[in-house]
Amino acid sequence: MHENEISKIVLDSCYLIHSNLGPGLFESVYENILSFELKNKGLKIERQIPIEVRWRGLLFENAFRADLIVEDKVLIELKSVETLSKVHYKQVMTYLKLTDLKLGLLINFNENLIRDGIKRIVNGL
Repeated sequence: MHENEISKIVLDSCYLIHSNLGPGLFESVYENILSFELKNKGLKIERQIPIEVRWRGLLFENAFRADLIVEDKVLIELKSVETLSKVHYKQVMTYLKLTDLKLGLLINFNENLIRDGIKRIVNGL
């Protein structure tokens, strides 16, 4: 399955969740529900995946944690904040570079309209 196909399924699931529950819940609640929805659609989901950093022979295990990785292709970083900041975009781009993944979705569920909280971040273009 291509990254774009995966992202469509993820975003459809986010719309479903947000339209039923709305904004205001903890990030962990959205993560649990989104994981449940994606697994029910037959996708491989990994949660809270440790991301390591290597530097000149040093290995920093568990330097970061990605919220979700879907089908070993799409990284998802979930937020439930008033507004996304530049650091959130940089966080996702760094995760993409460290994991060598091409597509990341930064999703802020704390928006009145979920479409305003979805940002697509591409590594390597």
